[in-house]
Amino acid sequence: MSDENPHSGSGSAKSWLDKVGQWFQGEPQNKQELVDVIQDANERELIDSNTKEMIEGVLEVADLKVRDIMIPRSQMITIDITETVDQFLPTIIHAGHSRFPVINEDKDHIEGILLAKDLLLYGFDNHHEPLELPQIIRPAVVVPESKRIDKLLKEFRSERYHMAIVVDEFGGVSGLVTIEDILELIVGDIEDEFVKGQELRQNIRRINNSTFAVSALTDIDDFNDAFRCELSDDEVDTIGGLVTHAFGHLPARGEKITIANFHFKVSSADRRRVIQLQVTIPESLDNSNIDG
Repeated sequence: MSDENPHSGSGSAKSWLDKVGQWFQGEPQNKQELVDVIQDANERELIDSNTKEMIEGVLEVADLKVRDIMIPRSQMITIDITETVDQFLPTIIHAGHSRFPVINEDKDHIEGILLAKDLLLYGFDNHHEPLELPQIIRPAVVVPESKRIDKLLKEFRSERYHMAIVVDEFGGVSGLVTIEDILELIVGDIEDEFVKGQELRQNIRRINNSTFAVSALTDIDDFNDAFRCELSDDEVDTIGGLVTHAFGHLPARGEKITIANFHFKVSSADRRRVIQLQVTIPESLDNSNIDG
C-alpha cells in the first residue's frame, strides 16, 4: 500500500511547523510574512478563525497609538464639578458608563474621574453628609496622543486603572481612552448588560423632525417597520451591513451615501465595522409614528 497520503498529510503539518520554527529563529522577516503564517495556520485548521482574529488584533495593537483609538473630545460625556447629584444623575443613567471625567468649566480642565459605583454609599446611607463631587472623585491619569497602545495596555494592567485622559502636544485635552477600547481591538466588542439593554431600546433615536440616529446593528426589518419602507435584506441583515455593502468598502466616519432616498451618514465607525449612522429620511415620509 502506498504511503503517499500519510506522508502528504504529515508533510503539510511539517511545512507549517517549519515556518513556525523559522519564526523562532528570526523569521518571518517582516509583519506580512508573519500574517501569512497565521493565515496558513487558519487555512490548515491548526487554529480557528477566532484565534486568527485575536492574533491579528494583537499585531494591530502593536502598530497603533492612542490617537488612533481614543474617544474624541467632542464625544466625551463629562460632569461639571459644580453640579449637584440631581443635575448630573440623569447624565449617568442615560449614558450607562461606569466612569466619567469631571471637569471645571470646560474639558481642558479635568478635575478627576467619577466612578458611578462610588455613588452607591450616598444612595443607601441616609445619615451621610450631602454628596460633594470633590470629595469622591479619583485622580485622572493623563497620557499623550502619541503613546503606543501596547505600552498603555501594560500600564492599565500594572497600575490597575481603566481610563486615561488624552492630551495633545500642547497639553489640551483631545479625548479619552479606556482599557475596553484596547481589548475590543483584540477580542472584539465587549458589551455589558446595561449598555446592551440601552442599545436595544434606543436603536432608533430622533435628532430632529427628519433626522435620526440609528444603531448600525438595527435589523433591516426593524428599520423598515419604523420608517414604513422596504429596504432589501436579501444579502445582509442589519442596516449597517446594508450601508457597508452599498459603499463597497468599510466606510469611515463622515462618509455619506443615499439608498432608496434615505441619506445615510456614518457618524461612528472603527476598523472593523460601522457603529452608528445618521439617517435623514425623505421629506414625503410620514414619521409621526416613530418614537423619538
